[in-house]
Formats: sequence, C-alpha cells, structure tokens
Amino acid sequence: MQRARVKLRSTDQEKIDNLSEEIIEIGEEYNADVSGPVPMPTHTLEIPTRKAPDGEGKSTFERYEMHIHNRLIDLKDSERALRQVMRVHVPEGVDIEIELEE
Repeated sequence: MQRARVKLRSTDQEKIDNLSEEIIEIGEEYNADVSGPVPMPTHTLEIPTRKAPDGEGKSTFERYEMHIHNRLIDLKDSERALRQVMRVHVPEGVDIEIELEE
C-alpha cells in the first residue's frame, strides 16, 4: 500500500485550483483513495518601500503584497494514478512536490 502526498504552491489561486481538480479527476478515474484538496494557510509576503529615492521630502511608503496559496492532496492504493499525476501538465507559476510513503 503506497501513499503519495502532492503539495501545490502558487501565487495564482485559479491555476492551483484547476490543477488540483485535474489531479482529483485522475485519482477517481483510476479508483484511488483521494483526500483533498486541503487548503493550507495562505502566506502573505509584505514589502514596504519608500517612495522618495533620495530621502528628501515626506517619508511616504508603498506597500506591496504577494499571496502564496498552498494545497495538499493525498492519493492512496493506485500506482497507475500516481504515474498519471507525474505526467500531468503543470502550468507556469505553479510548484508541485510529490512525496511517496509506503
């Protein structure tokens, strides 16, 4: 009995949701036990920068944020489904990590 944990990370929530739906469809097609996608907490990266480049004038700041969305999907009992997940097309900007456990 083999279990695979698929971790997805992206700054674009729509891309990560579409990819997780595709992985779930593959798991259901090959009769694998699928649990997920489990939305993990979103990481927010904040970068405050000063507007004035030389330090003169008012000290005003611009604040930039980037949100990193995470999803977890577990696949069990299907080696064929796992092989198809490894062949799935991953869109640009999405990181995928697959951990295998026995």
